[in-house]
Amino acid sequence: MIPRTLFGSDHELFRDSVRKFLEQEAVPFHHQWEKDGHVDRQLWNKGGAAGMLCSHIPEEYGGMDADFLYSAVVIEEISRLGLSGIGFSLHSDIVAPYILHYGSEELKHKYLPKLVSGEMVTAIAMTEPGAGSDLQGVKTTAVLDGDEYVINGSKTFITNGYLADLVIVVAKTDPKAGAKGTSLFLVEAGTPGFAKGKRLEKVGMKAQDTSELFFQDVRVPKANLLGQAGMGFAYLMQELPQERLTVALGALASAEAALQWTLDYTRERKAFGKAISDFQNTRFKLAEIATEVQIGRVFVDRCLEQHLQGKLDVPTAAMCKYWTTDLQCKVLDECVQLHGGYGYMWEYPVARAWADARVQRIYAGTNEIMKEIIARSL
Repeated sequence: MIPRTLFGSDHELFRDSVRKFLEQEAVPFHHQWEKDGHVDRQLWNKGGAAGMLCSHIPEEYGGMDADFLYSAVVIEEISRLGLSGIGFSLHSDIVAPYILHYGSEELKHKYLPKLVSGEMVTAIAMTEPGAGSDLQGVKTTAVLDGDEYVINGSKTFITNGYLADLVIVVAKTDPKAGAKGTSLFLVEAGTPGFAKGKRLEKVGMKAQDTSELFFQDVRVPKANLLGQAGMGFAYLMQELPQERLTVALGALASAEAALQWTLDYTRERKAFGKAISDFQNTRFKLAEIATEVQIGRVFVDRCLEQHLQGKLDVPTAAMCKYWTTDLQCKVLDECVQLHGGYGYMWEYPVARAWADARVQRIYAGTNEIMKEIIARSL
């Protein structure tokens, strides 16, 4: 197989520590977390102590000022072990960059150290009951009243929503201005008028706390505006390539893990007097999967390299997100088939990974939206 060349010895040492942490602190408990509908809150504090949260944040705000490859390691190891309940990447690689890039110095010093330590769990509230991939269709409003903004509206499908201590809320400050009327606000849990709804029961990712959020006359200081009013949509567009790359990294790691699980299973499982792996159909299916996963790995690593250089553009990130998540779902479906009846049993990691994977083609912008972005660039 084509070797990976992006990661240095320090990254691989970090990978070993991340893997050991997850095997000790998460793997034995994930099944219970699926029943609970969320991970143990203490896992966030432990993850922060282990350096797994917001490693890219500058030292002045409590981080390690590390490159994005450290984030990639965390994403890959969580996905490889099927620990879909752990929302570290959304916290570290999606929410934290908005505060770092657009927040005032006061906001950065106030919140970023708490994100690094795990003292605060974060979420980003984009999706609404009537607005998913169409961010311009957001109905939540934020009206300036003196030195405060008053926020009204509701959000749904919010990852980390149940445990979140701090939420970035996407709202319209000028409903008549379309995309140019969108702004981003920081809202703390416990703010009067801010309520969390029920944890949503999903087909997969059962340990990932996903909630509805409600805002009724929620007052936040004017200082909680990220960047400039009306620039929210532009900020979202600038940050989405990294978000889509994180999805792709998880998708490939999941596909690679499923391939390994299936290789192991088909070598051990026997039918008609011989191992499942000895049948030509099995061997050819595994050959196809291995080839496509290898193609995906090379493409994702090249996108990762481009991102490290600040050159990953929106259409390429869209290609990466759409193609890898389609591949993930295809690979997992084939691997479930090769597991036979056991592949449909929840106790088998391939079954849970299959159920968890389906949403990958929907969130961070549906794959149909990815194709539209690509098409516009041609």
